[in-house]
Amino acid sequence: MPKTFALIAHDDKKAAMAEFAAAHEDVLSRFELVATGTTGGRIMEACPKLKVKRLKSGPLGGDQQIGAMIAEGHIDALFFFVDPLSPHPHDVDVKALTRLALVYDIPMACNRATAERLIGTF
Repeated sequence: MPKTFALIAHDDKKAAMAEFAAAHEDVLSRFELVATGTTGGRIMEACPKLKVKRLKSGPLGGDQQIGAMIAEGHIDALFFFVDPLSPHPHDVDVKALTRLALVYDIPMACNRATAERLIGTF
């Protein structure tokens, strides 16, 4: 069974996530991919070959859906491009998601530099 990666990006980081996915489309195509709604849409626009299961948008529960998948053992790595300079009304959900990745010892990349290193290990 292929590993599953979760892909999430704050609004000002969605373009960077789509660019990252396009640069690594061949690698990502070997994995199951889940993403929050808008991020998933941007990735699919940039990478028509990729199959991405889109969940709800982050503020509408998508972060929590991915958190539940982590807790159930269905996520093998989290790529979450965080924008530290913008306020996020659903910051509590974001913190809960990253906390779950830490609790369940899931590899997590919160920026492009770390994602580039992490993707090379798969």
